[in-house]
Amino acid sequence: MAENETLECITEHERILQEIESTDTACVAPTLRSIYDDQPNAHKRFMEKLDARIRNHDREIEKMCNFHHQGFVDAITELLKVRADAEKLMGQVTDTNRRLQEAGREVTAQTEEVIRCRNQQRNMATTVEKLHLCIPVLEKYSKLKEQLESKRYYAALKTMEQLEMVFIPRVSQYRFCQIMAENLPRLREEIKEISMSDLKDFLESIRKHSDKVGETAMRQAQQHRTFNSAVAKQASIGHYSKPVYSLNGRTHTHNGLMMNDEVGEEEEADEEVLTAQDLVDFSPVYRCLHIYTVLGDRETFENYYRKQRKKQARLVLQPQANMHETVEGYRRYFNQIVGFFVVEDHILHATQGLVTRGFTDELWNMALSKIIAVLRTHSSYCDDPDLVLELKNLIVIFADTLQGYGFPVNRLFDLLFEVRDQYNETLLKKWALVFREIFELDNYSPIPVETEEEYKLVVSRFPFHDAEIEKQDFPKKLPMSQSVPQIYTQVKELIYASLKFSESLHRSSTEIDDMLRKSTNLLLTRTLSSCLQNLIKKPHIGLTELVQIIINTTHLEQACKYLEEFITNITNVSPETVHTTRLYGLSTFKDARHSAEGEIYTKLNQKIDEFIQLADYEWGMSESDGRASGYLMDLINFLRSTFQVFTHLPGKVAQTACMSACKHLSTSLMQMLLDTDLKQISMGAIQQFNLDVIQCELFASSEPVPGFQGDTLQLAFIDLRQLLDLFMVWDWSTYLADYGQPTSKYLRVNPATALALLEKMKDTSKKNNIFSQFRKNDRDKQKLIETVVKQLRSLVNGMSS
Repeated sequence: MAENETLECITEHERILQEIESTDTACVAPTLRSIYDDQPNAHKRFMEKLDARIRNHDREIEKMCNFHHQGFVDAITELLKVRADAEKLMGQVTDTNRRLQEAGREVTAQTEEVIRCRNQQRNMATTVEKLHLCIPVLEKYSKLKEQLESKRYYAALKTMEQLEMVFIPRVSQYRFCQIMAENLPRLREEIKEISMSDLKDFLESIRKHSDKVGETAMRQAQQHRTFNSAVAKQASIGHYSKPVYSLNGRTHTHNGLMMNDEVGEEEEADEEVLTAQDLVDFSPVYRCLHIYTVLGDRETFENYYRKQRKKQARLVLQPQANMHETVEGYRRYFNQIVGFFVVEDHILHATQGLVTRGFTDELWNMALSKIIAVLRTHSSYCDDPDLVLELKNLIVIFADTLQGYGFPVNRLFDLLFEVRDQYNETLLKKWALVFREIFELDNYSPIPVETEEEYKLVVSRFPFHDAEIEKQDFPKKLPMSQSVPQIYTQVKELIYASLKFSESLHRSSTEIDDMLRKSTNLLLTRTLSSCLQNLIKKPHIGLTELVQIIINTTHLEQACKYLEEFITNITNVSPETVHTTRLYGLSTFKDARHSAEGEIYTKLNQKIDEFIQLADYEWGMSESDGRASGYLMDLINFLRSTFQVFTHLPGKVAQTACMSACKHLSTSLMQMLLDTDLKQISMGAIQQFNLDVIQCELFASSEPVPGFQGDTLQLAFIDLRQLLDLFMVWDWSTYLADYGQPTSKYLRVNPATALALLEKMKDTSKKNNIFSQFRKNDRDKQKLIETVVKQLRSLVNGMSS
């Protein structure tokens, strides 16, 4: 057993030794530790084993050294022999090296110089290479400075872009390039601010120059319209020359292509045609737009520009307070608006997207509403038709100008119809003054004509034709007064004035014809009719003047058909056209004539009342004077002379006036008898009153106005005649017996009237009347009167019940 353990221990030690021999010394520690971990005293046996192994190796080394010892001795011997040769060679080498060092010292110095030069050359080449990279950067930066100084900002921005994208990145390691790169954003902001400042200056400048731009554009539009109008007239009338219209006695004639006043306009049109670009420098806008586009901030610029232009539009559309006083005020207003939109139109077409068609349309719609409101307000203040006409011409030119730039202007032409109504109103006011002056200066007597030239002059102004008067020898008189041809001429003048407004409205001949006829109708039915009515009502207009007014209106009424022909000749629209408006002059003059006739009746009655007021009856006279009263004879003479003036009046008018006068005279005389203030009437007064009535009947029977049949005029006094006959004959029995019968002799005597007159003649104790003598002589008659009074009262009461 012990032998086996010893054998295993020896084997293990052998293995450890082999491991130590074959293992790196750094890794021997674990192997050695295992020796101490085994059985006790195992390391002693291992040391013994180790010592035995060392002795074994020593013996092998010794054997090997003994084997090679002779060769080593021989090698040492040979080496000692070589030492002497080596020392000799060393000396030779040292001497050669010394000589070589001395000989190469100059070469070495030159070589170092060459090396230094080569280094300098290399440095210079490197410097040149770097300078080639830096010089373009510096040149570009210098160019940038020059561009900024010369205000070429768009080019400067392009240069900055090249510096940033191309040049600076090549030499970004240098400090000066870093400084440049840091300065570029600041320069961009400066350019941005400068360009915006230029834009503000431009906006301020364009606001001041809009007037001139608009004036030029409107003048060109007017020249173009004048030329087109002349060409159209030339095409329609050829070389035929005819009067077109006449105002204030001046006739304008179209002859050939243009009228005289248009020749000057044609010469002006031959001048150089100026555009908005010729009058305004738009470079600040383009420059600022390009700058903001390059800077990537175009939207900000567009919003700012549009906002500012909107503000300027509102300022332009604000009129001056006194604009309506002169045409220059309107012209400046229109010029500024046209200038504004001409500039916007140019910006729209010259730039891409700075302003859009939608933006300009929005501005125009806003402006159009404001313009129409302003014109409505200010035109309502105009009371001068010439100013309204000039305003209309300005509106037409204004509309044509902007229409040429593509802006819709239909609402402006619709506004012109409102202005036309205003124009007609101002014309009517002006013509009302003209008519009043004509009526005030008229002498209301027939026009005397001494020679044939004077007759032709009157006929040329007024369409008068009368075969009987033409056959008369000179001198002679025309039935109308001088106001008739003057009024007819003024009506034609208004037609001319209305025609002036209708020009250039782009309306058909039918529409123009309708406008002229409506204007003429307004003049006749409103202005002239009102003037005639006022004239007729004036207190200083007497019967003679009223008669002449009736004659005048008759001739003016007959002349209305010539006014219709006159309008037809102007417009070339046949009066048979379905929608042609007729002139209402017939009704106007008929109404005026009726008013004049009524005024004649009124004034005749007033004159009769004046004569009646002169009556001074002695109601208590015992017997009449045997002759008619003086006031009544004067009244009859007045009526007789007045009715002689009525010979030129239509027969019916004269007859009506005569009948009205007689009826009014009869009524006035009856009222005089029945006046409640008159308390007593004597039979002598009745007899005197009867004489006056007889004179009235004689006047009626003398046929003061021809045309009455039989005793028609005398019937106006029938009530008075029957009443006076009843009292003069004292035929009460017949009256009372036949009362109510159609064949009664006193059919027109009313019981109340007879009773009132009889009461005035009845005797009382307080009155000294004509029946006082009867009471002394015949009391029976007094009783009869009382009986008649009772019967009359019963009749009156029966009528009232």
